[in-house]
Amino acid sequence: VQLQASGGGKAQVDGSLRLSCSGRTSYYVTGWFRQAPGKEREFVAGIDRTGGYTSYADSVKGRFTISKVDGTGTVDLQMDSLKSEDTAVYYCAGTLYCSGDKCRDPFEYDDWGQGTLVTVSS
Repeated sequence: VQLQASGGGKAQVDGSLRLSCSGRTSYYVTGWFRQAPGKEREFVAGIDRTGGYTSYADSVKGRFTISKVDGTGTVDLQMDSLKSEDTAVYYCAGTLYCSGDKCRDPFEYDDWGQGTLVTVSS
């Protein structure tokens, strides 16, 4: 298993949750994706190998923060101001290479962790 996701659970609207992705640290980009029932898997956030470049989906910009934990390579996703529409199974994934908008395409990712369920309710 190359990647392991953890930290999902239940939260109230406007609440917070923190997800963690551990395992292989040498990916060009590590991303978080999510998939809600009946919907396609969508990009949430990504971070490059150095931790110096991050990217976010418009739907989470300003509410979610992706970061690398110093010394461990773990990639965290801090989710604040949660909305009911954030409810989904969240996956972390790693790609050995991607470029531009391709880094938001799940088909560009080589390895996937197991999903972790996030449920946001009022």
